[in-house]
Amino acid sequence: MNSTELLIEKIVKGMQEKKAHDITVVDLSPIEDTICKAFVICTGNSPSHLQALVDSVAETARKEAQSKPTAVDGLRQSVWVAMDYGDVIVHLFLAETREFYDIEHLWADAVITEIEDLD
Repeated sequence: MNSTELLIEKIVKGMQEKKAHDITVVDLSPIEDTICKAFVICTGNSPSHLQALVDSVAETARKEAQSKPTAVDGLRQSVWVAMDYGDVIVHLFLAETREFYDIEHLWADAVITEIEDLD
């Protein structure tokens, strides 16, 4: 397993630990000239749930993949929070915002993997 795959695995684990919904991994690596290798996307129930998800993802990635985000944006409004890990960008949405932007379907050539909810 390479470092990007490990990071994705730990990001998903952090999301699952706080009961994120509709976790999706969008593999952009086969596509040339993308800003990263993958998106990991999930849905939270409320702004406070998004905050808990951000904290869990950050802690799990730091402890288990030795990785910290270079930037975290959107915490003030907490309807769409983005965490930049370089090769991986994490998107945490409220349901309405995720549905509106539908970012996982912007790249037709991307490989999309949906992770089953744990509950």
